[in-house]
Amino acid sequence: MNETDPLVVFTPSGKRGRFPKGTPVLTAARQLGVDLDSVCGGRGICSKCQITPGYGEFSKHGVTVHQGALSEWNAVEERYDQKRGLKAGRRLGCQAQVMGDIVIDVPPESQVHKQVVRKAASARVIQMDPATRLYFVEVDEPDMHEPTGDLERLERALREQWEIPEITADLTLLAKLQPVLRKGKFRVTVALHQSHMESVPRVIEIWPGLHESGLYGLAIDLGSTTVAAHLTDLESGEVKASSGIMNPQIRFGEDLMSRVSYAMMNPGGDQEMTRAVREAINTLAEEIAREAEVDPSLIVETVFVCNPVMHHLLLGIDPVELGQAPFALATSDSMALEARELELTAISTRARVYVLPCIAGHVGADCAAVALSEEPGKSEDLALIVDVGTNAEILLGDKTRVLACSSPTGPAFEGAQISSGQRAAPGAIEAIRIDPETKEPRFRVIGSDKWSDEEGFAEEVGPGGITGICGSGIIEAVAELRMAGLMDESGLIGSAEATGTARMVAEGRTHSYLIHDATAEGGPRITVTQGDIRAIQLAKSALYAGARLLMDERGVDKVDRVVLAGAFGAHISAKHAMVLGMIPDVPLDKVTSVGNAAGTGARIALCNVGARREIERVVREITKVETAIEPKFQEHFVAANAIPHKTDPFPELAKVAPLPNPSFNTGGGDEGGRRRRRRG
Repeated sequence: MNETDPLVVFTPSGKRGRFPKGTPVLTAARQLGVDLDSVCGGRGICSKCQITPGYGEFSKHGVTVHQGALSEWNAVEERYDQKRGLKAGRRLGCQAQVMGDIVIDVPPESQVHKQVVRKAASARVIQMDPATRLYFVEVDEPDMHEPTGDLERLERALREQWEIPEITADLTLLAKLQPVLRKGKFRVTVALHQSHMESVPRVIEIWPGLHESGLYGLAIDLGSTTVAAHLTDLESGEVKASSGIMNPQIRFGEDLMSRVSYAMMNPGGDQEMTRAVREAINTLAEEIAREAEVDPSLIVETVFVCNPVMHHLLLGIDPVELGQAPFALATSDSMALEARELELTAISTRARVYVLPCIAGHVGADCAAVALSEEPGKSEDLALIVDVGTNAEILLGDKTRVLACSSPTGPAFEGAQISSGQRAAPGAIEAIRIDPETKEPRFRVIGSDKWSDEEGFAEEVGPGGITGICGSGIIEAVAELRMAGLMDESGLIGSAEATGTARMVAEGRTHSYLIHDATAEGGPRITVTQGDIRAIQLAKSALYAGARLLMDERGVDKVDRVVLAGAFGAHISAKHAMVLGMIPDVPLDKVTSVGNAAGTGARIALCNVGARREIERVVREITKVETAIEPKFQEHFVAANAIPHKTDPFPELAKVAPLPNPSFNTGGGDEGGRRRRRRG
């Protein structure tokens, strides 16, 4: 290169350099380290290296580009345009040659490390750098005078054409290598998996010719109650489909400790639970592939995030040690496995699995995934991140220090252990308002945008009707009862006489609030019972006590902002969460929801191998607080039983939701109920 050679400027990277006339654009990009994709290695058949040349004066770059700065279209580009079409102004980088000073834009779809903007509260992007990628190669045919095997010649082709020095492959891949090579006339596409834990790339799959049917991975959040999966395109980062199922282990116990107890009390119980969850994951993989119309054999990678008990049961490890202090994990490190080791038969037979690291004790890989997604360690202000679920994961931190704990909230927030509760599905009440004057409810169900008092509601809900109430619905219902004066600070529901509404129905020694009654039409009768409120009180008290424990450790009485995460985090009203006392008192505009942050963290780790290294580093710096052995946890828990709280002031909440303080002591039934509740 010399000063008379043409100057090539690439955007958006801004990288530039001088190259001799006749240099292919793809070659210039590679030499400058420009992010320009190519699967076929510059043969003009994959179209990944499309570029857009710019002509005219570019004062910012100090370049004037004239027509003729690139070589004329050639036969390869002409053929490709006729068969598949090139967008106007586009060229193939492997065919277009530099003839003069040129500014070249690399469009997003031609970048290897594509940026995928996450559709959540954060504007942060996911940088595409997957562990598994496609490579097209031309392999030398066998030669009697050169006695090398097909695998060795494939390795040589990858070394010469892609600068990949060596590869490894297992026996199942070796068994199909020869027929595939010959079917493709020794032109094949291979999927190589380069783990950050292994120095040598592994051949996961091989196809004859140029493979254009895509490559996919699963990001799975294995929760105590639900299993959520995102089927993700490993080239673009696009989520092709998302789906979830109930965790079948619920039949062995709704919370984690009951499952540990099942394993303790039943010989082989841990193996039984492992089989159940692995079968469920296979079923989920089949369903999500069918929904996305993707061949399951093209799912070549899976990333798991889960709490420690789920982690051990997924891996086939008895969780008994997690049921007693000091809550020792068999391993807290991240793991790289073969899918067949976990009996994942619904995806590629050679698929690879990555399990994020656990933080410690009962703070698992799901909490690590939330930390990867929400990055509390990079926050300028003090952020409290609450992943609401059966076992809540809580992070508190900023740039100086991050703390974490788990809190046993139980399944009430997800609609379990609630009299009319159900999972979030069409027909479930997800939002409710109670008029403080009339005490009448209006509600909205999943599957309809209309409220129940709006015209056309019944038609929009459809023949399935109203079926129950889900987690976000029961949270709002209890908070609305408090704001409407139908329930006192202790959580006691008043009688019809004390509250002035016939919607209060006596049920034995307590009362329930009637939301919806369709029994006349053969439908359900949906109420909020005293037992439901008690379940929500226990769950929210555990959540709040965990947060307060972390705040004690940091020596603070308040936080700057609160982030609600979890499968239904995006559906929880900040106002209702604060009325309940689920979260500390902050201005409502400082409460945000990010949905399934653990699932997002799993997807980040799936799409970016560097993120795996990052979270492995981050978890070593997080301070873990064990709620089970902290004496103040019980103290915080008891005080948090009141709604919103017995001792902590909530000045910000008082600005937006003044809470009445009704007394239901006048009715004998209520007073008797209060005395019995105290004894309970």
